[in-house]
Amino acid sequence: MIKAVIFDFDGLIMDTESEHYEALCEIFRGYDCEMPLELWGKGVGTHSDFKPFKYLEEQIKKPLDTEKLDHELEEMFLKRLEKGAAREGVEDYLKSAKNLGLKVGLASSSDRKWLHRYLRQLGLLAYFDCIKSSDDVEKVKPDPALYLKAAGCLGVEPEQCLVFEDSPNGSLAAKRAGMACVVVPNRVTKDLKFGEIDHRLGSMAETPLEEVIRFIESR
Repeated sequence: MIKAVIFDFDGLIMDTESEHYEALCEIFRGYDCEMPLELWGKGVGTHSDFKPFKYLEEQIKKPLDTEKLDHELEEMFLKRLEKGAAREGVEDYLKSAKNLGLKVGLASSSDRKWLHRYLRQLGLLAYFDCIKSSDDVEKVKPDPALYLKAAGCLGVEPEQCLVFEDSPNGSLAAKRAGMACVVVPNRVTKDLKFGEIDHRLGSMAETPLEEVIRFIESR
């Protein structure tokens, strides 16, 4: 029986991942080059050592001021997020979870400051009973630690949790934690290859939370 729902943040609640990728692509186009999604996508939902501007240097065979480009990317990305909104159906799911008497958690590979900043911007912070971030673990997703910490904080067993994720790294972390996982991919992650999952939605607006829970519990 599902007693708690745990949400990812980046790419799921707010589509920061697509905004980040599209800002990066804009810079790459200035050099008549493309940033392959399949390459960028490997680092979505986790901490990656991939350096996009080192890759750009390799493609154009010229040295670049990568520190300056990193700064430019950060500015473009944050500018895009100023008017960012929650993905469709997210707040309805959070309200439904509360109405159903479920515990509501968040587990993200981002840091606590980032999460609180944008949850406040979206007006969603108060919905969460527990938030676990990269500040709480030694290893982020796809390691299961974030989800296990969230379950412990919520006072439930892993098998009583339903996770909502948008990335392969995130869904792998949830399954490794022994939890049911529904993926709701975004513009960047929709074409990535997912491993074991329990269900897939195009949007949280397409199916009520109660219906998703009934489906998961009947499996």
